[in-house]
Amino acid sequence: MKGIDQCDRETFPDEELENRYQRYREIIKNFTLLSDTFMRNVFKHIECVEYVLQVIMGRKDLCVVDSVVQKDYKNLQGRSAILDCVARDVENKRYDVEVQQKNEGASPKRSRYHSGLVDMNTLEAGHEFEELPDSYVIFITRGDVLGYGLPISKIERTIGEIGADFGDGSYIIYVNAAMKDEKTELGRLMHDFHCKDADEMYSEVLARRVRELKETEEGVRSMCQEMDEIYNEGMMRGEKRGITIGEERGEKKAKKETALSLAEMGLPVEQIARGVKESVSIVQAWITEAMTVVK
Repeated sequence: MKGIDQCDRETFPDEELENRYQRYREIIKNFTLLSDTFMRNVFKHIECVEYVLQVIMGRKDLCVVDSVVQKDYKNLQGRSAILDCVARDVENKRYDVEVQQKNEGASPKRSRYHSGLVDMNTLEAGHEFEELPDSYVIFITRGDVLGYGLPISKIERTIGEIGADFGDGSYIIYVNAAMKDEKTELGRLMHDFHCKDADEMYSEVLARRVRELKETEEGVRSMCQEMDEIYNEGMMRGEKRGITIGEERGEKKAKKETALSLAEMGLPVEQIARGVKESVSIVQAWITEAMTVVK
């Protein structure tokens, strides 16, 4: 059997592609669960999603029956969104788990919008409103987005005058990944989110999946293929022309998101700039801004 660092020329006949895959393999070694691309692949295994939710929700009995990553939730009247990971438990409760590197990606208004999208895509035509299941939008953020110095912040609607629970079954949770108190289960989970090496992780469930993606030929190959899809998507976006003012704004945002994804993968700024058809100075400014926000 070939080692994971060997290239098969029949699979990668193009020299440039082969070189990219070799570079991807080095990048994969430095991925953590806070890296969007890597996190999505870890969460493709339902037991990993289940474990993360059990710890965050403080419920060992929480059982996930299905989950999907990169779920496209449609809003026919307005903006749609692709959610990182959407899960459903045996009680039919819904969970949207988002891992965010940047404060702007985890604003309270965004969590509110995600909550609405989950609801709109859950209740089917003809069903009563009372059949709407409880939903939880969970943001795991690299830094303290809300600024309260708490490891976890649970938000729910209350009746202001008396402080009673409104009881609509809609909840938002922010988890501060910077809080790695290894005396608590949540702190150990956040420690694991920062680990590059599976051997350093507390959770064997997560460590097993990390080993599969980083240390087996099949896992590394699948990661390389996904990273190349991101790379190619960025190149295609950079080729677009003849757009309106509104489309141009959306295109600019798409370019920025693509540039940051490619930067996370370790690609040089010059190559990213060529891929998204922007100047090196603009791309560098985007990356510097993102790094400043997450500190």
